[in-house]
Amino acid sequence: MALLSLIEKDQATGRVGEIYESMINAMGFIPNAFKVFSPSAHVLDVQFSNLGYFMRHKTLGGKLLAFIRLLVSEQEQCLYCVGMNSGILLQYGVLPEMIAEIKADPSKAPLDGKELAMLLFVLKVVKNSNSIEPADVDNLKTLGWNDTEILEATYHGTTQVGVDKIFNAFKITPDM
Repeated sequence: MALLSLIEKDQATGRVGEIYESMINAMGFIPNAFKVFSPSAHVLDVQFSNLGYFMRHKTLGGKLLAFIRLLVSEQEQCLYCVGMNSGILLQYGVLPEMIAEIKADPSKAPLDGKELAMLLFVLKVVKNSNSIEPADVDNLKTLGWNDTEILEATYHGTTQVGVDKIFNAFKITPDM
């Protein structure tokens, strides 16, 4: 049970109601991952906007982004996000035994070399942002990533840390 009073669909008004309607139209339900932000229409709007942006990203693929969220959430011990992103990766053909192996060794993620380098870079930032050297960024650029993509992938991973902490703190339960 969440520690905050979450707004349910039948209680939602204004911007919260609009976002909920959009989610129902797109997904068929409102995930607890979004209900947790419902006490603040502003925070919910930011999260909803981020979801839309990254779902339609031209170069950061859904599989890469799901691995970023999964592995950051594994580090942060956010069971909700580990479960959700494991489910998303199943849709990409990543089997449960593969997910367990990748959690132990992220370099085994089934991504091409360019995406794998980005994943490992973001995980390095999340683990110890002070450990990043110019060569780390130069390596990504050599592989064809640009500054925007590097920043946005890093933003996605570091934002996940904050989301995981919110979900853990307020005891968000898995969607049924």
